[in-house]
Amino acid sequence: MNVQKLLTVFFFSVFFISASAQVFPAKKYPQGYFLWPLVAKVALAANFGELRPNHYHMGLDCKTEQRENVTVVAAADGYVAKVKIEPYGFGRCIYINHPNGLTTVYAHLNNFNPALEKYIKEQQYQLKNWKVFIDIPGSLFLVKKGQFIAYSGNTGGSQGPHTHFEIRDTKTDKVLNPLLFGFPIADNIPPDILRLAVYDRGISTYEQSPKFYPLKKVNGVYITSPAVLIHNTDKVSFAITAYDRYTGSFNKNGIYQAVLFDDESPVVGFQMDSISYDETRYLNAHIDYKLRSNGGSFVQHLSRLPGYVKGIYKEVSGDGVINIDNESVHHISIEVKDAYGNTSLLKFGVERGRGKQEKNIPGPEMDQQQIIFHPNFINVFENDKVSFYLPENSLYDLFRFRYNEIIPAKGFPIFQLHNTTVPVQTMFPVKIKNTVTNHPDKMVMHRFGNGKDDYAKAVNENGWYKASFREFGSFQLLEDTIPPTITPIGFREGMHTTKLNRLAFVITDATEELINFTAMLDGQWLRFSNDKGRIFIYKFDEHCPPGAHELIISVEDCVGNKTEKIYHFTR
Repeated sequence: MNVQKLLTVFFFSVFFISASAQVFPAKKYPQGYFLWPLVAKVALAANFGELRPNHYHMGLDCKTEQRENVTVVAAADGYVAKVKIEPYGFGRCIYINHPNGLTTVYAHLNNFNPALEKYIKEQQYQLKNWKVFIDIPGSLFLVKKGQFIAYSGNTGGSQGPHTHFEIRDTKTDKVLNPLLFGFPIADNIPPDILRLAVYDRGISTYEQSPKFYPLKKVNGVYITSPAVLIHNTDKVSFAITAYDRYTGSFNKNGIYQAVLFDDESPVVGFQMDSISYDETRYLNAHIDYKLRSNGGSFVQHLSRLPGYVKGIYKEVSGDGVINIDNESVHHISIEVKDAYGNTSLLKFGVERGRGKQEKNIPGPEMDQQQIIFHPNFINVFENDKVSFYLPENSLYDLFRFRYNEIIPAKGFPIFQLHNTTVPVQTMFPVKIKNTVTNHPDKMVMHRFGNGKDDYAKAVNENGWYKASFREFGSFQLLEDTIPPTITPIGFREGMHTTKLNRLAFVITDATEELINFTAMLDGQWLRFSNDKGRIFIYKFDEHCPPGAHELIISVEDCVGNKTEKIYHFTR
């Protein structure tokens, strides 16, 4: 590389490091305060901010050497503040509060330490519920840094053995990026930028497919081919597909930060840090949701959609939509960083072409063929058969709403309320008219689309049946008069269970929506676990002493259909 190229690379490196620091100042989180939460090799399966269906990944997935029951330890001094147990999500989870105002979270665990395990079991029996979220008095379970708190597992929404670890601001419950706290993870590899997407922002992001450009790396800088991109519009925005990797790992992890520059001036950027669970669904505004829902890859917008609260974005001189309505070339740069400061740079030019420009979607007026839904407004659709409304914070960008009605060979009509390529932030109520059902108290609304099914009890409001959902798709009323079924596994009526270590039952229902499972042993509530919502399991313990027993299993679905079975066995 000659002297001129060296000076050029040095200038751009210094400029962008300085400029991006102005957009996102350095964090001042305590370094070395927290210990790695596992007695195992320090290794990551996933980092903070990775893109997942409908949410950001909100912590670190710490590898457990592909096995369960690795020792999990307290990352710092503190006290156990909460314990959560649920069939999905975190599974079995511990929250520890620390004196520096932060909370650490440890999820997908197996057994807790014996004292905590005993306490939680007692609480479950008092509450008569296996699924719990318990606040624990701060004086009960004090912990020291490095103290054993649990064994790792694969419970809840986990797809393989690991421990999910988070650091939160105790007061605000904002989740912070743990990689900013100085854990000993080697990383000297800059992020990979795979491709660039360009959008015509004269029209909705949901009404187009972006133009993709492949990238190549020249002298350490990613560039497009061609070097100057020509688009027949006066407004464009950009998105990227990018990943991060750690030294010695081939995992494709999420990037930490990206900043967009127009003619060397910062415009907007996003940073994966300080995100609450109330905000995590806004991932659907951060990515090209339509592309992803149709089977495409994740691309991350370098612009804030109009219905997205600021969240992870910081605006400096705009929301990321670039005006190219003059005759000059805009010199665009996108700087991408990981949490350790390793940086990649993408540079290209963009100018307006002289071709015909697409017309924007019209304003809120509509005709018989077209209804326009707008972000930041209440949007309503209704006719004499179906109606719904979206609260004002439901949409991220405008789109043409599409509606269709299908009369199936069997069953009630199906109403297609747009499709699954447009995301919705909030729950919204849907009403369907029905005056012919013989079972008004047994009505269920079924939403389906793109391979996913949702069911909810439909409440009768003067012949209109109402339920709430969070996605568009096809909606149909169902009459559900069939009670759930109870099927024992490896167990039967009158059995001697001396050789068994557990009782297990599979519960199935037409709508997959159980609201109650209760087991009574000799008239006393018995704790059955239900990890991942598949099988209800009781492991024999002191609550089932030797002798003859009567077990009553009762289940109820969302419209009140009930099934009860009685079993007798000897222990």
